[in-house]
Amino acid sequence: MPRLICGSNWMLGFSHTSKAKDRFIKELFDTPGKAADVIEVFARAGCNAYMSGDSEFVSLALREVEQRTGVPMLWVATPHWNPIGDYDAWKRTVEQAKAWGATFCYPHMCTTDPRVDRANDRLTPDLCELLRVVREFELIPGLSTHMPEAITCADACGADVESYVQPYNAAGFLCQVETDWIQQVIHHAKKPVMTIKPLAAGRLLPPTGLAFAWNTIRDCDMVTIGTMSTYEAEEVIEISLALLEQRAANVELQFTRSKKTLTMD
Repeated sequence: MPRLICGSNWMLGFSHTSKAKDRFIKELFDTPGKAADVIEVFARAGCNAYMSGDSEFVSLALREVEQRTGVPMLWVATPHWNPIGDYDAWKRTVEQAKAWGATFCYPHMCTTDPRVDRANDRLTPDLCELLRVVREFELIPGLSTHMPEAITCADACGADVESYVQPYNAAGFLCQVETDWIQQVIHHAKKPVMTIKPLAAGRLLPPTGLAFAWNTIRDCDMVTIGTMSTYEAEEVIEISLALLEQRAANVELQFTRSKKTLTMD
């Protein structure tokens, strides 16, 4: 599993900004091939993992990346399930995710978080059954959550999970408690954590957001980041490598006329 994972919100239309931005993204990425163009950059750099909800669109994009590059792609699928007690519906969802090529299957936060029993420091039997079904279909189980207690409660009750998905960024965007508390939860987690939204859905500059993420997680933890272009993908990969290698990033800064007097030429 690579430490840098390709995210999906900026390809599937979840901007966390506005309905207009969502619409623009969906119209821009109107075919799986256009998503594959961006994912391919990650794959060729060794970041052969993708995180998203389960859909045929994603499956087609990942298969195209594999055909172009010869690199097997790992898919962290995060499907959702809401009907209480309708496990047959969840089984069909997991079975479909497997048929589409998912490697991991983590119930999405809208499924996970309502089923965290904070009063008893455990996951509900309902949620544990969903994880059991994931194992039944020979996919790798985990939890996608926005609630840090999902991690502590799952660890406390010995839930059958291999890792967690958790928002973590310097702005505290979608973090339910302060970032130092999120960091503590991550550092004490019994399993690796796949952090998401390192740039707070575009609210942080890449050097700022990535420096915070890479310098405050453990060596076993991961960073998931989405981009809207191949250029951005190349940039965040280079910035991440530079931070991990403790060197200056080979990235050209954006330029405006007002910065003319800041140049060294």
